[in-house]
Amino acid sequence: MATLRIDDFKSAFVGGGARANLFRCRLYWPNAAIAGDADQQYGAQNGELLQSFMIKSASLPGSTIQAVEVPFRGRTLKVSGDRTFDDYSVTVVNDNNFAVRSAFERWHDAISGNVSNVSERGLDSARFDTYTANIDVEQLGRDGKVIKAYKMIGAFPTTVDPIEVSYDSADTIEEFGVTFAFQWWESDTVAQPTTGGFPTP
Repeated sequence: MATLRIDDFKSAFVGGGARANLFRCRLYWPNAAIAGDADQQYGAQNGELLQSFMIKSASLPGSTIQAVEVPFRGRTLKVSGDRTFDDYSVTVVNDNNFAVRSAFERWHDAISGNVSNVSERGLDSARFDTYTANIDVEQLGRDGKVIKAYKMIGAFPTTVDPIEVSYDSADTIEEFGVTFAFQWWESDTVAQPTTGGFPTP
């Protein structure tokens, strides 16, 4: 076997490697009534988009195909089972007007009212497309261009995390986590034509 040199590794390490801090995550609200002030303050149009700079951290999604074990004469044959998609989480920077936080609270309230315990704000919980939205997450290259793109289909927030406040906190900007359930993800390599493709950089 030939000896590998550092130059061989350097040649294969195209672009210097993908950087974890070069990403863009964009969230589309189900409707303008939910977004409220967040669309105007952060550049969304008609309540459709939470700009990526308010999302501090996210992830490129994964998936799992379960193995089904079939016993046979003291041995186990493993065959492929169903694919599952874990919940998706983001961390959001809290603005001084609470516009984004309030939008997530309105989204939760629209799905199941805090007081009424029924769907509100023009949403129909029986209609899937009225309370779900898509999430785009893109890996950027060092030149700012999109080098990998994912789309989470049919997402809705299951958890809006609390914000901890304390006299002990100094030089700290509030942030909070949001966890979404979603149906499946598509990428620029496994896209389905029915969902409209991927955003351009």
